[in-house]
Amino acid sequence: MDQTLLVVADLAAISVLTFAVYFPRHHRRDLIAAFLGVNVGVLAVAMTLSSSSVGIGLGMGLFGVLSIIRLRSNEIAQHEIAYYFSALALGLLAGLPEQVNVLSALLMALIVATMYVGDHPRLFGRYRQRSLRLDAAYTDEDALRAHLEVLLGGRVVNLSVQSVDLVNDMTLVDVRYLVTGEGPRAPREAGGRIEREQGVRA
Repeated sequence: MDQTLLVVADLAAISVLTFAVYFPRHHRRDLIAAFLGVNVGVLAVAMTLSSSSVGIGLGMGLFGVLSIIRLRSNEIAQHEIAYYFSALALGLLAGLPEQVNVLSALLMALIVATMYVGDHPRLFGRYRQRSLRLDAAYTDEDALRAHLEVLLGGRVVNLSVQSVDLVNDMTLVDVRYLVTGEGPRAPREAGGRIEREQGVRA
């Protein structure tokens, strides 16, 4: 009966995390199956190991094998990795104890609450990150910063120049900025060249 309650608690926690926190904010349907599969899979393995006579060494070896499996995706962001580990942690917290305890329940609630707050759109919601390819070779960081602030309509708080191509007259830069309310300017033609923006990520 205790293990049934643990399974119910885990399913409730992962459902809230996936359907009430993650999907309404990011709308990536393919990761729903990933989060649910990781959670329930880890839950099943952890419960099997905790209720059988297998040694702890075998259990640690199994999780060591699982840990070398890389998460492959065309594009996965840092917050999505956090959701993966949260789903895994929920499965472990529910699967390892042989009976219901207050600490496990509180830790599961803490994980869900942490992801709700940490990934809330109002938390530093005016900060943005973009990767831009500019049709100009900038070797002066101050000039580049001033140009980006005009182009993006915000205050640049950090920038990292990935490459400067003096032959083709291009600059690839990763920029983090604070939106000031003016809004970004559209790409414009300048001297027969067009500024291009790639890898836009809000």
